[in-house]
Amino acid sequence: MSTTTLIKNASIVNENKIFRGDVLIKNGRIEKIDHSISVTENCLEIDATHLHLFPGCIDDQVHFREPGLTHKGEIYTEAKAAVAGGITSYMEMPNTNPQAVTQELLEEKYQRASQCSLANYSFFMGVTNHNYEEVVRTNPLNVCGIKIFMGSSTGDMLVDDTNVLCRIFGNAPTLIAVHCEDEATVKKNLALAKEQYGEDIPIEMHPIIRDEEACYLSSSLAADLARKKGTRLHILHISTEKELSLFDNALPLAEKKITAEACIHHLYFTDEDYKTKGSLIKWNPAVKSQRDRDAIRAAVNNNIIDVIATDHAPHTIEEKSNKYLNAPSGGPLVQHALPAMLNAVSEGWITLEKVVEKMSHSVATCFNLEERGFIREGYYADLVLVDLNKHTTVTKENILYKCGWSPFEGTTFKGAIDSTFVNGNRIYHQGNFNEMAIGHRLTFSRR
Repeated sequence: MSTTTLIKNASIVNENKIFRGDVLIKNGRIEKIDHSISVTENCLEIDATHLHLFPGCIDDQVHFREPGLTHKGEIYTEAKAAVAGGITSYMEMPNTNPQAVTQELLEEKYQRASQCSLANYSFFMGVTNHNYEEVVRTNPLNVCGIKIFMGSSTGDMLVDDTNVLCRIFGNAPTLIAVHCEDEATVKKNLALAKEQYGEDIPIEMHPIIRDEEACYLSSSLAADLARKKGTRLHILHISTEKELSLFDNALPLAEKKITAEACIHHLYFTDEDYKTKGSLIKWNPAVKSQRDRDAIRAAVNNNIIDVIATDHAPHTIEEKSNKYLNAPSGGPLVQHALPAMLNAVSEGWITLEKVVEKMSHSVATCFNLEERGFIREGYYADLVLVDLNKHTTVTKENILYKCGWSPFEGTTFKGAIDSTFVNGNRIYHQGNFNEMAIGHRLTFSRR
């Protein structure tokens, strides 16, 4: 479906530079980048004089809830929201119903996405205490990685058998992504909270129940295992200052064996926000102190933390409105992650170049993604035009998530998504969608 498109006079943000230029797109790929390009053939010409051009964002951690939990979200609805938010590719987690813990069930998710996903896609293979033989069959060339829950979260996929962990870490065919919270510590803290509050535990206890020690114990165990086994390990959603000591920035990202991710909610909210947001910002791991948030921001800037993602995890507002013990953890973020980071640029704690690095370049490098994540000739034309002079106000009327709510509702961000291109097709433009094209399955260049 791709047509020839010429983007003129954009401020191109790419590989730590901002420069004025044109980008020519043909057959779904970037054919030419230059200061001035002219074409004689018919094409869609876009004047981007007042816009910045980014490589499309790549989100390495989403939960789109299909199959089995489609009252919360679907691949179609959440991928559509992602594209509206400038995310052109995503990697989705296995804790659906049924869980993606066999190669057959995993492939069924790929088949579904090939029918309805407006963004490019990949799906993690799930690990349990009992599916080792299925896990080691995972193809590293067309599956983003394998996911281990080393702490319980939505679903029942906790892997707490040390022998299983050692075996997986020693023989994983591809990158291992982990959710790290020590289950014994969480259970102990929860029991103490129940003694004090009974069934009416206040939401402000969430970062105390799922505390710094729970995160550090589990993350340090994962890091130790990875070092012993030589594992390619990616630790998801770092939420504490203490965990940052497990990582370093001594090596270039492409040479790191252990990498780390920060999520939008841990970069934006603090425990003070529970007073007004309540369970809408209940995530696992928990949003913690301002000190933790500020340390994570600094770690993003100094390359201790390698990528920024969302952990997009929708639940219905009815589910989130329950008391603490019954309100599920997680919230929708893909539509508003890039606007939130554009706003962070206006606040001065991060630059446009660093946002592009952490949401595009570094994700592609971290996962060895083929021909995406950069604005380069020959690469797929996954691109986003952003307008830094406009504002994005999150309202009930413009939320695209199937669950119909956002923790950012009522917030105005400085910066807006103008257009999103997926494989050369302008899928989104100023609130309108072209749904004639479907995203591609992501592929990976791994030895």
